[in-house]
Amino acid sequence: MLKALLLENLHPQARAILEAAGFDVVTRTGALDESELIEALDGVHLLGIRSKTHVSASVIEKADDLVAIGAFCIGTNQIDLAAAAARGIATFNAPFSNTRSVVEIAISEIIALTRRLTEFDKQMHDGVWNKSATGAHEVRGRTLGIIGYGNIGTQLSVLAENLGMSVVFYDTAEKLALGNARRMGSLDELLETADVVTLHVDGRPGNAGFFGATQIAKMKQGAILLNLSRGFVVDPAALRDAIVSGHLSGAAVDVFPVEPKRKGDPFESELRGLPNVILTPHTGGSTEEAQEAIGLFVAQKLRDYIATGSTTLSVNVPNVALDQRPDVHRLAYLHHNRPGVLASINATLAEHGVNIEAQLLATRGEYGYVVTDVGSKVDQAVVDALSSQAEAVRLRLLS
Repeated sequence: MLKALLLENLHPQARAILEAAGFDVVTRTGALDESELIEALDGVHLLGIRSKTHVSASVIEKADDLVAIGAFCIGTNQIDLAAAAARGIATFNAPFSNTRSVVEIAISEIIALTRRLTEFDKQMHDGVWNKSATGAHEVRGRTLGIIGYGNIGTQLSVLAENLGMSVVFYDTAEKLALGNARRMGSLDELLETADVVTLHVDGRPGNAGFFGATQIAKMKQGAILLNLSRGFVVDPAALRDAIVSGHLSGAAVDVFPVEPKRKGDPFESELRGLPNVILTPHTGGSTEEAQEAIGLFVAQKLRDYIATGSTTLSVNVPNVALDQRPDVHRLAYLHHNRPGVLASINATLAEHGVNIEAQLLATRGEYGYVVTDVGSKVDQAVVDALSSQAEAVRLRLLS
């Protein structure tokens, strides 16, 4: 029986889907460090994690049975994707499933900070009645600057316009502006224009330290900053200085450079104790609806990869999905992307009298992935011949 290990409180739907597919599923509530993970992966074929568990090259090297990894979140920077691909371990994430939840928390924080609700709330709990309109504004008519106009940024753009905000955005890639949103020619132009700046960039290494004292200084006096992207993107010390000095009127931060591994662990940050700063424990996408959708999406991707070899939306191997046909036997072959590999595969099958019924190949960088349906049972000699080819990374016989 194939074994799956699910960490970090994944939605129960993930376990249910994999168990229904015949997996022996083990769940753990928290993240694991490197040595713990290496030990836990003994005999494990599928690994499911969220953002706290780091799957390093060392972990992958020692995980002899691991076939696939599921990141039950958007980001995959916690996984060494290159090392996984080199071992033939397909990796999947959930790029869309929690988009709405992140957008909604961004909208709520924009309104709360613009209306000074966090400050009023704190004062009321301290027994102070401070009814005042000073510094409190409607969001209607104000300008929202979105840095990173991807799935989250575009949906946020539409909802913000529905609230009467003007929207500007900046992205290094060409993106279609939705509604009346306007693309800014530079990051500096956006920072000088926006009353609220919200970050929705990805976790690529080049974004580390992307938003520091220099960028904050270019924001408008009294502006608001939101970071619901990656913890290493914003310099928290620089943000604190801007809040304390009054250059920024507020901020909302959901992600941090260092985050506790488990629920209930202590949390430290320079931003604690500031009344006009909203701090949340990496819960931008943590709604019941989003977690259920993520659990369904990623678990189904893992299940389908094991059963059919489908790599649709994999983040580290070529994407291939060959329609399932009855009464055929399927070979899934990940290989180095070199000329003549497909011809060599087919020649090997022909030499052993194996007839091809259907075949689909895709390449991605240094790897190619070919799924082949054949009309007769594949014996061990064929498997050995294909696996011994110099270009082979991983061969799986699925049926």
